[in-house]
Amino acid sequence: MPTDRLPTPERVLVVAAHPDDIEFGAAGTVARWISEGAEAHYLLLTSGDKGSDDPQADPATLAATREAEQRAAAAEIGVAHVDFLGEPDGQVESSLRLRERITRAIRAFRPEVVMTHDPTVLFVNNEWVNHPDHRAAGLVVVDAVFPTARDPLNFPEHLAAGLGAWKVAELFLWSTNEANQLVDIGATLDRKIAALAHHASQFRDFAETDRWLRRGAEELGERAGYAAAEGFRRVMLAR
Repeated sequence: MPTDRLPTPERVLVVAAHPDDIEFGAAGTVARWISEGAEAHYLLLTSGDKGSDDPQADPATLAATREAEQRAAAAEIGVAHVDFLGEPDGQVESSLRLRERITRAIRAFRPEVVMTHDPTVLFVNNEWVNHPDHRAAGLVVVDAVFPTARDPLNFPEHLAAGLGAWKVAELFLWSTNEANQLVDIGATLDRKIAALAHHASQFRDFAETDRWLRRGAEELGERAGYAAAEGFRRVMLAR
């Protein structure tokens, strides 16, 4: 049983730049919450149409493949709803236009928790450069959460469509250098990895990825006495 006493939200909205981002960053936690009764909704800003090192790859075909992979990965852990906004891969911008689309999703689903990329991170653990789409996605999601979705005078056309303002209670930001919440995923690490395995187009040797991911989750878990963990920057918003 988890030992971190993390409350289980009723509804969780997970917003990511690309297919497979959620599986790397948050799927163990999402799987845990779903097993405890939460409802989760995935919102992918792009379909990952640039996610290939083959210069002859067809972006439209790749996008269709990666959307199917993402839906299968979501189903693996019990996520019933996966939506794609069709933003161009590699060109995500924190624009007012995109903020409106995300605000609409927040107001429609009314989540207690929103999970996304940490927009403040340029270099993750001084090991790799955080993808610009990740940074832009995190920033536009945070801006949509606060103050846009909260304040009814932002995008009043939503009110006309029956979507009232909504106050998100918490943000969980992954790929952060400032983790203040370690989530015990000892019971769901295998499901996280099984979900990631559905993204077959992205791996030449998944066994190596499996070993790397397990090792990282186990090392993180050791800090708090868990078998495995995911780390987040948890922001608890004033209600």
